[in-house]
Amino acid sequence: MLDNSQIDVLKAERRALHAHPEVSGQEYATQERIVRFLNTYTKAKVIKVGGTGVMATFDSGKPGKNTLFRGDTDALPIQEINTFEHRSVFEGISHKCGHDGHTAILLGLAMVLSDNPIKNGKVRLVFQPAEEDGMGAKAILADERFNGEEIDYVFALHNLPGYPKNQIVVKENEFTSNVKSIIIKLFGKTSHAAEPEKGYNPSRVIADLLLYAEENTHNHPESKDFFLMTPVFLTMGSTSYGISAGYGEVHLTLRGWSTQLMKEKCIRLESFVKTKSSEYNLLPKTEWLQEFFANENHPEAVELIRLAAKQNTLPILEKVTPFRWGEDFGLFTQKFKGAMFGIGAGEKTPALHNPDYDFPDDILPNAVAMFHKIIDQLH
Repeated sequence: MLDNSQIDVLKAERRALHAHPEVSGQEYATQERIVRFLNTYTKAKVIKVGGTGVMATFDSGKPGKNTLFRGDTDALPIQEINTFEHRSVFEGISHKCGHDGHTAILLGLAMVLSDNPIKNGKVRLVFQPAEEDGMGAKAILADERFNGEEIDYVFALHNLPGYPKNQIVVKENEFTSNVKSIIIKLFGKTSHAAEPEKGYNPSRVIADLLLYAEENTHNHPESKDFFLMTPVFLTMGSTSYGISAGYGEVHLTLRGWSTQLMKEKCIRLESFVKTKSSEYNLLPKTEWLQEFFANENHPEAVELIRLAAKQNTLPILEKVTPFRWGEDFGLFTQKFKGAMFGIGAGEKTPALHNPDYDFPDDILPNAVAMFHKIIDQLH
Protein backbone atom coordinates (compact mmCIF):
# COMPACT_ATOMS: atom_id res chain seq x y z
CA MET A 1 0.00 0.00 0.00
CA LEU A 2 0.98 3.67 0.15
CA ASP A 3 4.00 4.42 2.33
CA ASN A 4 4.24 7.56 4.45
CA SER A 5 6.18 9.53 1.85
CA GLN A 6 3.60 8.70 -0.83
CA ILE A 7 0.79 9.74 1.51
CA ASP A 8 2.54 13.05 2.09
CA VAL A 9 2.85 13.60 -1.67
CA LEU A 10 -0.81 12.74 -2.13
CA LYS A 11 -1.99 15.11 0.61
CA ALA A 12 0.08 17.92 -0.87
CA GLU A 13 -1.42 17.29 -4.30
CA ARG A 14 -4.95 17.23 -2.87
CA ARG A 15 -4.38 20.60 -1.23
CA ALA A 16 -2.92 22.02 -4.43
CA LEU A 17 -6.05 20.87 -6.27
CA HIS A 18 -8.19 22.46 -3.57
CA ALA A 19 -6.35 25.76 -3.93
CA HIS A 20 -6.82 25.83 -7.71
CA PRO A 21 -10.45 24.80 -8.38
CA GLU A 22 -12.14 24.91 -11.76
CA VAL A 23 -15.87 24.66 -12.49
CA SER A 24 -17.55 22.15 -14.79
CA GLY A 25 -16.17 22.10 -18.32
CA GLN A 26 -13.29 24.44 -17.45
CA GLU A 27 -10.92 21.93 -15.80
CA TYR A 28 -8.00 22.65 -18.15
CA ALA A 29 -5.33 23.33 -15.52
CA THR A 30 -6.69 20.48 -13.40
CA GLN A 31 -6.35 18.14 -16.39
CA GLU A 32 -2.73 19.19 -16.91
CA ARG A 33 -1.99 18.78 -13.20
CA ILE A 34 -3.41 15.22 -13.22
CA VAL A 35 -1.42 14.27 -16.34
CA ARG A 36 1.78 15.70 -14.85
CA PHE A 37 1.31 13.81 -11.58
CA LEU A 38 0.58 10.50 -13.35
CA ASN A 39 3.60 10.85 -15.62
CA THR A 40 5.83 11.73 -12.66
CA TYR A 41 4.74 9.23 -10.03
CA THR A 42 3.13 6.31 -11.90
CA LYS A 43 3.59 3.87 -14.76
CA ALA A 44 0.10 4.38 -16.20
CA LYS A 45 -0.64 4.88 -19.87
CA VAL A 46 -2.21 8.34 -19.85
CA ILE A 47 -4.57 9.95 -22.38
CA LYS A 48 -6.97 12.90 -22.31
CA VAL A 49 -10.65 12.05 -22.76
CA GLY A 50 -14.04 13.71 -22.59
CA GLY A 51 -12.76 17.22 -23.22
CA THR A 52 -11.10 18.04 -19.89
CA GLY A 53 -10.91 14.50 -18.51
CA VAL A 54 -8.03 12.04 -18.15
CA MET A 55 -7.84 8.25 -18.36
CA ALA A 56 -4.99 6.21 -16.89
CA THR A 57 -4.77 2.56 -17.99
CA PHE A 58 -2.94 -0.34 -16.38
CA ASP A 59 -2.76 -3.32 -18.73
CA SER A 60 -1.37 -6.66 -17.58
CA GLY A 61 -1.13 -7.93 -21.15
CA LYS A 62 -3.03 -11.03 -20.08
CA PRO A 63 -6.72 -11.96 -20.44
CA GLY A 64 -8.96 -10.97 -17.55
CA LYS A 65 -11.52 -8.51 -16.30
CA ASN A 66 -11.71 -4.94 -17.54
CA THR A 67 -12.48 -2.76 -14.51
CA LEU A 68 -13.03 0.99 -14.31
CA PHE A 69 -12.71 3.35 -11.34
CA ARG A 70 -14.05 6.87 -11.67
CA GLY A 71 -13.23 10.05 -9.75
CA ASP A 72 -14.68 13.50 -10.48
CA THR A 73 -12.56 16.65 -10.81
CA ASP A 74 -14.77 19.77 -11.00
CA ALA A 75 -15.44 22.42 -8.35
CA LEU A 76 -18.45 24.61 -7.57
CA PRO A 77 -19.32 28.31 -7.95
CA ILE A 78 -19.24 28.82 -4.16
CA GLN A 79 -17.18 31.40 -2.26
CA GLU A 80 -14.92 29.66 0.25
CA ILE A 81 -14.87 31.09 3.77
CA ASN A 82 -12.02 28.94 5.13
CA THR A 83 -8.76 30.71 6.02
CA PHE A 84 -6.28 27.81 5.93
CA GLU A 85 -3.22 27.96 3.70
CA HIS A 86 -4.65 25.82 0.89
CA ARG A 87 -7.91 27.81 0.55
CA SER A 88 -9.09 28.58 -2.98
CA VAL A 89 -7.10 31.28 -4.75
CA PHE A 90 -10.10 32.10 -6.96
CA GLU A 91 -13.00 34.29 -5.92
CA GLY A 92 -16.37 32.54 -6.05
CA ILE A 93 -14.99 29.07 -6.95
CA SER A 94 -14.08 26.28 -4.53
CA HIS A 95 -14.02 22.53 -3.98
CA LYS A 96 -17.08 22.11 -1.78
CA CYS A 97 -18.03 18.54 -2.76
CA GLY A 98 -14.66 16.88 -2.26
CA HIS A 99 -13.82 16.26 -5.88
CA ASP A 100 -10.27 17.34 -5.09
CA GLY A 101 -10.21 14.40 -2.66
CA HIS A 102 -11.81 12.01 -5.15
CA THR A 103 -9.15 12.97 -7.70
CA ALA A 104 -6.38 12.43 -5.13
CA ILE A 105 -7.79 8.98 -4.30
CA LEU A 106 -7.42 7.88 -7.92
CA LEU A 107 -3.93 9.38 -8.08
CA GLY A 108 -3.03 7.36 -4.99
CA LEU A 109 -4.52 4.24 -6.54
CA ALA A 110 -2.37 4.82 -9.63
CA MET A 111 0.71 4.93 -7.38
CA VAL A 112 -0.28 1.66 -5.71
CA LEU A 113 -0.95 -0.07 -9.05
CA SER A 114 2.45 1.07 -10.32
CA ASP A 115 4.14 -0.54 -7.32
CA ASN A 116 1.88 -3.63 -7.37
CA PRO A 117 1.07 -4.53 -10.99
CA ILE A 118 -2.18 -6.37 -11.70
CA LYS A 119 -1.80 -10.03 -12.65
CA ASN A 120 -4.45 -10.14 -15.37
CA GLY A 121 -6.88 -7.95 -17.29
CA LYS A 122 -7.00 -4.15 -17.37
CA VAL A 123 -7.78 -1.41 -14.89
CA ARG A 124 -8.82 2.05 -16.03
CA LEU A 125 -8.87 5.13 -13.84
CA VAL A 126 -11.12 7.85 -15.23
CA PHE A 127 -10.69 11.39 -13.93
CA GLN A 128 -14.05 12.77 -15.01
CA PRO A 129 -14.86 16.46 -15.42
CA ALA A 130 -18.23 18.20 -15.18
CA GLU A 131 -20.02 15.99 -12.67
CA GLU A 132 -21.81 18.92 -11.07
CA ASP A 133 -23.74 19.85 -14.21
CA GLY A 134 -24.32 16.26 -15.32
CA MET A 135 -22.35 16.59 -18.57
CA GLY A 136 -19.07 14.86 -17.70
CA ALA A 137 -20.15 11.22 -17.74
CA LYS A 138 -21.85 11.80 -21.10
CA ALA A 139 -18.66 13.28 -22.51
CA ILE A 140 -16.52 10.37 -21.31
CA LEU A 141 -18.92 7.71 -22.58
CA ALA A 142 -19.19 9.42 -25.96
CA ASP A 143 -15.43 9.73 -26.45
CA GLU A 144 -14.15 7.30 -29.08
CA ARG A 145 -10.89 6.95 -27.13
CA PHE A 146 -12.90 5.49 -24.26
CA ASN A 147 -15.15 3.21 -26.29
CA GLY A 148 -14.21 0.02 -28.06
CA GLU A 149 -13.88 -2.46 -25.23
CA GLU A 150 -16.47 -4.04 -22.99
CA ILE A 151 -16.13 -3.13 -19.32
CA ASP A 152 -16.91 -5.75 -16.71
CA TYR A 153 -17.23 -3.57 -13.61
CA VAL A 154 -17.35 0.14 -12.78
CA PHE A 155 -16.82 1.63 -9.31
CA ALA A 156 -16.89 5.06 -7.70
CA LEU A 157 -17.11 6.48 -4.20
CA HIS A 158 -18.25 9.69 -2.57
CA ASN A 159 -17.07 11.16 0.71
CA LEU A 160 -19.91 11.58 3.21
CA PRO A 161 -19.84 14.30 5.88
CA GLY A 162 -22.04 13.39 8.83
CA TYR A 163 -20.79 9.79 8.89
CA PRO A 164 -17.90 8.50 11.04
CA LYS A 165 -14.54 8.79 9.31
CA ASN A 166 -13.68 5.75 7.17
CA GLN A 167 -17.09 4.10 7.64
CA ILE A 168 -18.05 2.39 4.38
CA VAL A 169 -21.66 3.04 3.34
CA VAL A 170 -23.21 0.52 0.96
CA LYS A 171 -26.60 -0.09 -0.58
CA GLU A 172 -27.83 -2.41 -3.30
CA ASN A 173 -30.01 -1.12 -6.16
CA GLU A 174 -30.57 2.67 -6.06
CA PHE A 175 -27.75 4.46 -4.25
CA THR A 176 -28.59 8.00 -5.38
CA SER A 177 -31.68 9.68 -6.75
CA ASN A 178 -32.85 10.32 -10.27
CA VAL A 179 -32.66 14.09 -10.70
CA LYS A 180 -33.91 16.25 -13.53
CA SER A 181 -34.49 20.00 -13.81
CA ILE A 182 -36.84 21.98 -16.02
CA ILE A 183 -37.11 25.60 -17.12
CA ILE A 184 -40.69 26.61 -17.92
CA LYS A 185 -40.99 29.82 -19.93
CA LEU A 186 -44.43 31.43 -20.25
CA PHE A 187 -44.91 33.99 -23.01
CA GLY A 188 -47.96 36.21 -22.70
CA LYS A 189 -48.75 39.82 -23.56
CA THR A 190 -48.15 43.00 -21.58
CA SER A 191 -50.85 45.55 -20.95
CA HIS A 192 -51.45 48.59 -18.80
CA ALA A 193 -51.54 47.57 -15.14
CA ALA A 194 -54.84 49.40 -14.91
CA GLU A 195 -56.24 47.19 -17.69
CA PRO A 196 -54.77 43.71 -17.06
CA GLU A 197 -57.67 42.11 -18.96
CA LYS A 198 -56.19 43.49 -22.20
CA GLY A 199 -53.05 41.40 -21.83
CA TYR A 200 -52.04 37.86 -20.92
CA ASN A 201 -50.37 37.79 -17.51
CA PRO A 202 -48.56 34.54 -16.51
CA SER A 203 -49.12 35.02 -12.77
CA ARG A 204 -52.04 32.60 -12.44
CA VAL A 205 -50.20 29.81 -14.27
CA ILE A 206 -47.12 30.40 -12.11
CA ALA A 207 -49.29 30.19 -8.99
CA ASP A 208 -50.92 26.98 -10.25
CA LEU A 209 -47.49 25.53 -11.05
CA LEU A 210 -46.22 26.18 -7.53
CA LEU A 211 -49.31 24.54 -6.08
CA TYR A 212 -48.93 21.62 -8.52
CA ALA A 213 -45.33 21.12 -7.36
CA GLU A 214 -46.43 21.00 -3.74
CA GLU A 215 -49.31 18.62 -4.41
CA ASN A 216 -47.10 16.22 -6.39
CA THR A 217 -44.33 16.07 -3.80
CA HIS A 218 -44.16 12.93 -1.68
CA ASN A 219 -41.24 13.67 0.63
CA HIS A 220 -40.98 10.28 2.32
CA PRO A 221 -37.54 8.79 1.51
CA GLU A 222 -38.49 5.44 3.04
CA SER A 223 -41.21 5.01 0.39
CA LYS A 224 -40.62 3.53 -3.06
CA ASP A 225 -42.67 6.36 -4.58
CA PHE A 226 -40.60 9.10 -2.90
CA PHE A 227 -40.72 12.14 -5.14
CA LEU A 228 -39.72 15.79 -4.80
CA MET A 229 -40.72 18.64 -7.09
CA THR A 230 -38.81 21.63 -5.77
CA PRO A 231 -39.15 25.23 -7.04
CA VAL A 232 -35.65 26.72 -7.26
CA PHE A 233 -36.15 29.98 -9.17
CA LEU A 234 -38.91 32.12 -10.66
CA THR A 235 -39.30 35.52 -12.26
CA MET A 236 -42.16 37.49 -13.76
CA GLY A 237 -42.55 40.87 -15.40
CA SER A 238 -40.48 43.83 -14.27
CA THR A 239 -40.44 46.61 -11.68
CA SER A 240 -42.35 48.93 -14.03
CA TYR A 241 -45.48 49.22 -11.91
CA GLY A 242 -47.66 50.51 -14.70
CA ILE A 243 -47.18 47.34 -16.75
CA SER A 244 -49.02 44.06 -16.27
CA ALA A 245 -46.48 41.25 -16.74
CA GLY A 246 -46.33 39.52 -20.11
CA TYR A 247 -43.61 36.97 -19.38
CA GLY A 248 -42.81 34.57 -16.58
CA GLU A 249 -40.32 31.79 -15.86
CA VAL A 250 -40.31 28.94 -13.36
CA HIS A 251 -37.42 26.54 -12.67
CA LEU A 252 -38.15 23.24 -10.93
CA THR A 253 -35.95 20.34 -9.88
CA LEU A 254 -37.50 16.85 -9.76
CA ARG A 255 -36.03 13.88 -7.94
CA GLY A 256 -37.15 10.40 -6.99
CA TRP A 257 -35.97 6.82 -6.59
CA SER A 258 -37.94 5.25 -9.44
CA THR A 259 -36.80 5.87 -13.01
CA GLN A 260 -40.27 4.94 -14.29
CA LEU A 261 -42.00 7.28 -11.84
CA MET A 262 -39.67 10.07 -12.94
CA LYS A 263 -40.69 9.53 -16.59
CA GLU A 264 -44.38 9.57 -15.69
CA LYS A 265 -44.07 12.72 -13.56
CA CYS A 266 -42.19 14.55 -16.32
CA ILE A 267 -44.86 13.71 -18.89
CA ARG A 268 -47.66 14.82 -16.55
CA LEU A 269 -45.88 18.07 -15.71
CA GLU A 270 -45.46 18.99 -19.36
CA SER A 271 -49.11 18.17 -20.00
CA PHE A 272 -50.16 20.36 -17.06
CA VAL A 273 -48.07 23.27 -18.36
CA LYS A 274 -49.61 23.02 -21.84
CA THR A 275 -53.17 22.79 -20.52
CA LYS A 276 -52.85 25.70 -18.10
CA SER A 277 -51.00 27.88 -20.61
CA SER A 278 -53.71 27.34 -23.18
CA GLU A 279 -56.36 28.23 -20.60
CA TYR A 280 -54.72 31.62 -20.02
CA ASN A 281 -53.60 32.32 -23.63
CA LEU A 282 -49.90 31.81 -22.93
CA LEU A 283 -47.28 30.22 -25.16
CA PRO A 284 -45.18 27.78 -23.08
CA LYS A 285 -41.65 26.62 -23.83
CA THR A 286 -39.94 24.00 -21.68
CA GLU A 287 -36.30 22.97 -21.43
CA TRP A 288 -35.04 19.94 -19.52
CA LEU A 289 -31.48 20.07 -18.20
CA GLN A 290 -29.01 18.64 -15.66
CA GLU A 291 -30.35 15.10 -15.79
CA PHE A 292 -28.83 12.59 -13.38
CA PHE A 293 -29.82 8.93 -13.55
CA ALA A 294 -30.02 6.93 -10.34
CA ASN A 295 -26.89 4.94 -9.49
CA GLU A 296 -28.14 1.36 -9.85
CA ASN A 297 -25.79 -0.64 -7.65
CA HIS A 298 -25.43 -4.23 -8.83
CA PRO A 299 -25.51 -6.77 -5.95
CA GLU A 300 -22.32 -8.48 -7.18
CA ALA A 301 -20.44 -5.17 -7.22
CA VAL A 302 -21.76 -4.24 -3.77
CA GLU A 303 -20.57 -7.58 -2.40
CA LEU A 304 -17.07 -6.85 -3.73
CA ILE A 305 -17.20 -3.54 -1.83
CA ARG A 306 -18.31 -5.30 1.37
CA LEU A 307 -15.45 -7.79 1.10
CA ALA A 308 -12.95 -4.98 0.50
CA ALA A 309 -14.18 -3.17 3.62
CA LYS A 310 -13.87 -6.35 5.69
CA GLN A 311 -10.34 -6.99 4.38
CA ASN A 312 -9.42 -3.43 5.33
CA THR A 313 -11.14 -3.87 8.74
CA LEU A 314 -13.35 -0.85 8.08
CA PRO A 315 -16.87 -0.54 9.56
CA ILE A 316 -19.78 -1.05 7.18
CA LEU A 317 -23.16 0.69 7.20
CA GLU A 318 -25.96 -0.92 5.18
CA LYS A 319 -28.01 2.11 4.13
CA VAL A 320 -31.77 1.60 3.93
CA THR A 321 -32.74 4.49 1.65
CA PRO A 322 -30.84 6.10 -1.25
CA PHE A 323 -29.24 9.52 -1.04
CA ARG A 324 -31.44 12.31 -2.36
CA TRP A 325 -28.69 14.05 -4.32
CA GLY A 326 -27.89 13.26 -7.94
CA GLU A 327 -24.62 11.86 -9.29
CA ASP A 328 -23.85 11.42 -12.98
CA PHE A 329 -21.96 8.17 -12.31
CA GLY A 330 -25.48 6.79 -12.72
CA LEU A 331 -24.85 6.86 -16.47
CA PHE A 332 -22.01 4.38 -15.96
CA THR A 333 -24.11 2.03 -13.81
CA GLN A 334 -26.94 2.24 -16.35
CA LYS A 335 -24.51 0.90 -18.96
CA PHE A 336 -22.17 -1.36 -16.97
CA LYS A 337 -22.32 -3.62 -13.92
CA GLY A 338 -21.01 -1.67 -10.98
CA ALA A 339 -21.65 0.36 -7.84
CA MET A 340 -21.00 3.57 -5.96
CA PHE A 341 -20.32 3.53 -2.24
CA GLY A 342 -19.69 6.12 0.44
CA ILE A 343 -16.81 6.69 2.82
CA GLY A 344 -17.44 8.65 6.00
CA ALA A 345 -15.76 12.07 6.10
CA GLY A 346 -16.44 12.75 9.78
CA GLU A 347 -19.54 13.38 11.84
CA LYS A 348 -18.60 17.00 12.51
CA THR A 349 -17.29 17.79 9.02
CA PRO A 350 -19.29 20.60 7.34
CA ALA A 351 -21.87 19.35 4.84
CA LEU A 352 -21.26 19.04 1.12
CA HIS A 353 -21.66 22.37 -0.71
CA ASN A 354 -21.21 24.31 2.56
CA PRO A 355 -18.79 27.26 2.15
CA ASP A 356 -16.59 25.97 5.00
CA TYR A 357 -16.33 22.34 3.79
CA ASP A 358 -12.90 20.78 3.15
CA PHE A 359 -12.13 17.18 2.20
CA PRO A 360 -10.45 15.39 5.16
CA ASP A 361 -6.99 14.20 4.08
CA ASP A 362 -6.86 11.48 6.72
CA ILE A 363 -9.41 9.32 4.87
CA LEU A 364 -7.27 9.23 1.71
CA PRO A 365 -5.27 6.06 2.59
CA ASN A 366 -8.35 3.98 3.41
CA ALA A 367 -10.20 5.19 0.33
CA VAL A 368 -7.26 4.11 -1.84
CA ALA A 369 -7.11 0.81 0.04
CA MET A 370 -10.82 0.17 -0.67
CA PHE A 371 -10.35 0.51 -4.41
CA HIS A 372 -7.18 -1.59 -4.32
CA LYS A 373 -8.85 -4.45 -2.43
CA ILE A 374 -11.62 -4.49 -5.04
CA ILE A 375 -8.91 -4.80 -7.70
CA ASP A 376 -7.26 -7.64 -5.79
CA GLN A 377 -10.50 -9.59 -5.95
CA LEU A 378 -10.87 -9.14 -9.71
CA HIS A 379 -7.29 -9.08 -11.02
